[in-house]
Amino acid sequence: MIEVFSWPTPNGHKVHIMLEECGLAYRATPVNIGTGDQFQPQFLAISPNNKIPALTDPQGPDGKPISLFESGAILVYLAGKTGKFMPASDRGKYDVLQWLMFQMGGVGPMLGQNHHFRQYAPEKLEYAINRYTNEAKRLYGVIDRQLAKNRYLAGNDYTIADIATFPWLRNWKNQGITLSDYPHLEKWFNAIGERPAVQRGVKVLADLRKPITDDKAREILFGKTQYEKR
Repeated sequence: MIEVFSWPTPNGHKVHIMLEECGLAYRATPVNIGTGDQFQPQFLAISPNNKIPALTDPQGPDGKPISLFESGAILVYLAGKTGKFMPASDRGKYDVLQWLMFQMGGVGPMLGQNHHFRQYAPEKLEYAINRYTNEAKRLYGVIDRQLAKNRYLAGNDYTIADIATFPWLRNWKNQGITLSDYPHLEKWFNAIGERPAVQRGVKVLADLRKPITDDKAREILFGKTQYEKR
């Protein structure tokens, strides 16, 4: 059985949703990033960047076990394994992959910084808040314009590009976004949120997550623990 080592964050939700959409049997093992589980040797053995999610599959491409880290790579792997949510044609694949990379290189990092400085930073730095809020609005605009021309991010079919992007937009209120300012994105967002597999995926491990309120958890997530040599 596939095992996903994860936590209920946007990057974790991506893989949970994909597993649900593909109908694969899997076990979700929590990695509590607020208590430092991500630095345990057994997790680092499969995720050397100490980030969730990671995945192990006893039935890899050659019939042998495989382990993977990085949520985008995991989505590509699961699409290849199941033949779902990735076009068969080379042109179609590249259309999907460019939007997947857009999420990995832009939407995730920038909205993550936005959320950090708006919600978690010990000081409210106006420059940082303005910079990342404006970048969030720019990225929402890019998505909205793409969805004005297409039903989904990479065309008329729902793909791993949509699965990767949707979880990062669920906290739009905390990102300083008014969703109705992006009507095409809003329609797409609501439609994806109605998918049963998406609804199941965002509930995986969700009951374990608690608000980050103590200094120890903040230090583990954002302080010197992140930078210790291992």
